Amino acid sequence: MASISLNATSITVLGIDPGSNVTGWGVVRERSGRLELLANGVLRVKGNTFPERLACIYHGLHHIIEDFRPDEVGVEQVFTSKNVMSTIKLAQARGAAIAACASFDLPVLDYEPSLVKKTLVGTGRADKEQVAYMVARLLGQTHIEGPLDTTDAIGIALCHLTLRRFRRLEELQKQEI
Repeated sequence: MASISLNATSITVLGIDPGSNVTGWGVVRERSGRLELLANGVLRVKGNTFPERLACIYHGLHHIIEDFRPDEVGVEQVFTSKNVMSTIKLAQARGAAIAACASFDLPVLDYEPSLVKKTLVGTGRADKEQVAYMVARLLGQTHIEGPLDTTDAIGIALCHLTLRRFRRLEELQKQEI
């Protein structure tokens, strides 16, 4: 897989909130420190069988990647629940999303939901509405249209960009030593 270049002045990131029923996505560009929402939406997963549903996720994200040509991708890690079968299905949906990114040789970093929330809101236990509020504010908007899966995905992209800046600062500090 391609490596992350921390020296780019403009970077486009695809954030993905994978789900076996609804997969949220958001494309954010950062250019010279300014954030711009390029596009966002959800893939409403269709198919009679689970493999058909996974193919829907793969092909849907494949088209989004073709259209927006992101440089990097942030994907939410699987949130383990008490229902083992739901966790397995979510992990498989995440795998289909990552496979779509890998088909373009994109660097993919994954983020725990609590890290995304803490990065954006300041607490790892923030609810989806708080994340949506901060996503809109960070992008200079009052509201982001679409379901919360969309703002979660944009939040993942914003978290990726924020942590990327920190990695860049660390790299610069190491060069100074």
